Amino acid sequence: MVWERRLLFKTFINIDNHQYVNLDETLKILKSLSDETRLKIVKFLLDGEKCVCEIFPHVKRTQSTVSIHLRNLENGGILESRREGKKIFYKIKDYRVCDIFKALGHSEGKNLKKTCCMKGGVKNEDY
Repeated sequence: MVWERRLLFKTFINIDNHQYVNLDETLKILKSLSDETRLKIVKFLLDGEKCVCEIFPHVKRTQSTVSIHLRNLENGGILESRREGKKIFYKIKDYRVCDIFKALGHSEGKNLKKTCCMKGGVKNEDY
């Protein structure tokens, strides 16, 4: 049985095993992944942290275009960045994204293997 409940202007869905999923959060993640370039970026980052200088040649877009997409993914809570001198490195922050890729049939990437033993595959800040 699946039913929706509105609580403090947020929509939650009750799944048979009584887990509640915040639909607003889920929608935010899915919207962030709705672009082909952002999807390629996240898939590339499944193998671990990468510098912007490695990302933009891989997705075959200009550095400025990739930077805009990276900012969108970071604002969406999917990625996090760190600066090392002039280089900026990005990595996956929200491991639910890895679960999405697993559900879509992708089995490559060390982050996909890492989430297998995580309960529910939720956020892991100790990445």
